[in-house]
Amino acid sequence: MQEGKDGMRKSDREEDLRRELQELASRLAATGPILQGSITERVIPRQVRTGKARENTYGPYYQWTYKSAGKTVTVNLTANQAKLFGEAIKNNRTVENILRTMRELSRQLCEQSTTGVKKRTRRRSPDKP
Repeated sequence: MQEGKDGMRKSDREEDLRRELQELASRLAATGPILQGSITERVIPRQVRTGKARENTYGPYYQWTYKSAGKTVTVNLTANQAKLFGEAIKNNRTVENILRTMRELSRQLCEQSTTGVKKRTRRRSPDKP
């Protein structure tokens, strides 16, 4: 077997990569609902005129914004919906990170398990030693 730069045998490294990919795939399968976008909590300040000027606030109100067909869509939510939607958004970020890692591991695995094009030797120009 060939040894790689890290001292591991090629087949051992491939097996490690496959194992890591399988673990990440299992984490993906265990993920709950996923949504893109963000949740914003809004509080509306309002001046109340009753003798002394004081400020009254309304809210909090929750808004979920996301992109659809290149347009921003805004949906008003209840507090309970905001919690559920927030978890789904968090799950989406986790899924994106897992996929990013899986893509990198897959690239490494494909490079490890196949033979690439041999690099050509560089020609030296006659005037340079």
